[in-house]
Amino acid sequence: MNVSAADSFVVKDIRVEGLQRVEPGTVFSYLPVQVGDTFTEEKGAESIKALYGTGFFRDVQIQAQGSVLIVIVEERPTISRIEFTGMKEFDPENVRKSLKTVGVAEARFYDKALIDKAEQELKRQYVGKGLYAAEIVATVTPVERNQVAIYFNVDEGPVAKIQEINIIGNEVFSEGTLRSEMQLKTGGWLSWYSKDNLYSKQKLTADLESIRSYYLNRGYLEFVIESTQVSITPDKKGVYLTISIREGKKFTVKDVRLAGETLGKEAELKQLIVLKPGDTFSSAKLTESTKAIAEILGSYGYAFATINPQPDIRRDVAEVDLTLVVDPGRRIYVRQVAITGNAKTRDLVIRREMRQFESSWFDSEKIDLSKKRLGRLGYFTETDITTEDVPGSPDQVDVNVKVTEKPTGAVTIGAGFSSTEKLILSAGVNQDNAFGTGTAIGLNASLGKITQNLTLSNYDPYFTEDGISRYTDLYYRSSKPLYYAGDPDYQIKSVGSNIKFGVPYTEVDRVFFGTGIEVFSIYATTNTPIPYQNYVTSYGGTVPGRLQTYNVPLTVGWARDGRDSTLIPSEGSLQQLSGEVGTPVGDLTFYRLFGQYQKYHSFSKGNILSFNGEVGYGEAYGNKPFPITKNYYVGGIGSVRGYAPGSLGPQYYNTVIGAYQPTGGQSKIVTNVEYTFPVPGSGTDKTLRLFTFVDGGNAFGENINLVLRYSYGLGLSWISPLGPLKFSYGIPYKSLPTDNIQRLQFQVGTAF
Repeated sequence: MNVSAADSFVVKDIRVEGLQRVEPGTVFSYLPVQVGDTFTEEKGAESIKALYGTGFFRDVQIQAQGSVLIVIVEERPTISRIEFTGMKEFDPENVRKSLKTVGVAEARFYDKALIDKAEQELKRQYVGKGLYAAEIVATVTPVERNQVAIYFNVDEGPVAKIQEINIIGNEVFSEGTLRSEMQLKTGGWLSWYSKDNLYSKQKLTADLESIRSYYLNRGYLEFVIESTQVSITPDKKGVYLTISIREGKKFTVKDVRLAGETLGKEAELKQLIVLKPGDTFSSAKLTESTKAIAEILGSYGYAFATINPQPDIRRDVAEVDLTLVVDPGRRIYVRQVAITGNAKTRDLVIRREMRQFESSWFDSEKIDLSKKRLGRLGYFTETDITTEDVPGSPDQVDVNVKVTEKPTGAVTIGAGFSSTEKLILSAGVNQDNAFGTGTAIGLNASLGKITQNLTLSNYDPYFTEDGISRYTDLYYRSSKPLYYAGDPDYQIKSVGSNIKFGVPYTEVDRVFFGTGIEVFSIYATTNTPIPYQNYVTSYGGTVPGRLQTYNVPLTVGWARDGRDSTLIPSEGSLQQLSGEVGTPVGDLTFYRLFGQYQKYHSFSKGNILSFNGEVGYGEAYGNKPFPITKNYYVGGIGSVRGYAPGSLGPQYYNTVIGAYQPTGGQSKIVTNVEYTFPVPGSGTDKTLRLFTFVDGGNAFGENINLVLRYSYGLGLSWISPLGPLKFSYGIPYKSLPTDNIQRLQFQVGTAF
């Protein structure tokens, strides 16, 4: 740079040369000289300094031609694009956003010093992930129009694995007990899946908090983590962790009181305090108490109520007095409800489940209810509802609903084999959330030597805007339950359609009613099994001959669904009752009653105990027997595991094939107890879980004999990309020679 204007002169014009991307007006705005000013050598130096200070130029010269001031600049190149090669651990788009904090971004001016900072920022991010051996080298490539492309070449190297974890200073609890509270491990047989032996700064921070919570929940109010040391092996592949702690004394609660503004509800708020005088101090119980008080205040519109616990510690007697200072703050209302994460599901499907409305008072109970209703849809693996302050409006919040969608559709093609059916082919297309509308549709077919089924179904949970649901199906079924090659015409066919409506009358209760029509056709000969011959003759047919009967049923029902999720329920219950009556409009006069009860209870770390009970009862009215086509069947996954599907209950010895065959029963009982827990080493992963079970149940004929058949076993449930899968290995208890045992079974579904 130079100044060729030794003599002072009055500037009559200013000309800028060398600009490519920067506007001339931008240069004029930074120049300390304007037309009409007297130009001096000092002014020239100030001008050069000012233009350099913009960061836009790598060279600046000022010359004078007569009374014209000429500014000659050479622009810095701008960054046209930023690319990454070899990067697997991070999403490149997220990394680009993080590099903006150090001044490196597309369309910004290139600066070598900032590129060096960007390399260090990337290195820092990899270290946080435990990739200490990661190497990052930036390459700058010129492109057209004075631009450059930045390429970050990444060699991630191996992730540092934890070799040893040492905890020192512990006296009350063993080192093994404390390590069991940590996510980070030294490795195990499932570490390839859980990656718990790969060091991460974020995981270590969470583990330190888990250890702290463990002590605080057991009375150690003054527990302190004094230091944490992370040592890296020379090859940067191994990590040694050393955690130094001081336990302190175990404290007992002497007194708990409320203070501050309780809005005249002190008695109600005191009932919510679960930490009582005489209890061992527990941070979890204290948090539960303060959270309960904040939530009840939130239900009155005080969304930002704060409850500040103030401990009065008496170390000499190891006691503590707690004062919960209540500050309800302002009463808040909701400005808007924002929904994110629903790439497929339409906003309307989510909003119609929300019970917290815009422009109304904030209500924490309605927020909680909204979360449960979204969980019961079965479309999402995670649902998170948070609030955000509205800038400049201290009495308003925005409610943010973030969902994580799961696959709700499945195309299934399968094949199976059985001793009676031989080869069985099946196929289906099912979508629980068709086109993101919340409507379920399904088309399923199976083809075997004995049975063939084809079903088309549709479920619309919001057939009307006020939440009346509608279920419709159309089906064709053909079966030869006890097939005999010498009787090729023996066959049972049914064609039918149903429609059912559900009317909600509370947030969790719904009543159902519906009707349908079924046409049964059966051709029987003297070789046809006796139970089916009896059915034909009871309803006016002859053997041999074809019988066709009609059924026009009416159905009514009630359901109360208080589960927190239909996909992975962990709390709450499901109760339902239903009845079906074959009306005199058709040929079949009967009724069937069905009841079900499910209960879920969650323990710590993803352990869930669940119970399922089902009772079904059928009876005929009029002068004809209960139709065999309406029998209940028990056995198989979803019923009593370990036994072949539908094989329990009354049986008929078929002399043609020389084997016992199930005929189902007019009534049934099924009970299931299941204990679900995470796969060891996977943390609290909800998508992959193990379970143990005990099942009991049976189907009964006209004379009920309450003898149940039992089984026990274990299994694996997996929320796979194809949908929920469940595998079980059941062992029948005191099996009989006539039982059809099937230990390994699987299903696509959710509970039991």
